[in-house]
Amino acid sequence: QVRLLESGGGSVQAGGSLRLSCAASNYTGSRPCMAWFRQAPGQEREGVAAISAGSGIKRYADSVKGRFTISRDNAHDTLYLQMNNLKPEDSGMYYCAADYRSCTYCRGGACYPSSDFSYRGQGTQVTVSS
Repeated sequence: QVRLLESGGGSVQAGGSLRLSCAASNYTGSRPCMAWFRQAPGQEREGVAAISAGSGIKRYADSVKGRFTISRDNAHDTLYLQMNNLKPEDSGMYYCAADYRSCTYCRGGACYPSSDFSYRGQGTQVTVSS
């Protein structure tokens, strides 16, 4: 059972930045792909960003492309999400996630981060005010 613990959420004004971290532990053998997804009250989950086990492949939702950067430090089993130029519509609970099968889906010739994973953390709140 992979364990994931997020940190780094908070409240910022529009245009500001936040960096989320996720400490992972209890891998069952090889490293999984990892991702971030978010959910605002009354809205569906949205996959935000995903990264392969070796960091060679990264996928982003169109809504965050160019503003968010996903990275991972495998030496310390930590996942990051650098969020710049934040907008009020970025507000929500952000979850760290992991899966040993896939963290992305492909449609129309492009691939995007999934929103459903085998493992997820408890979430960290991000609030962006205008």
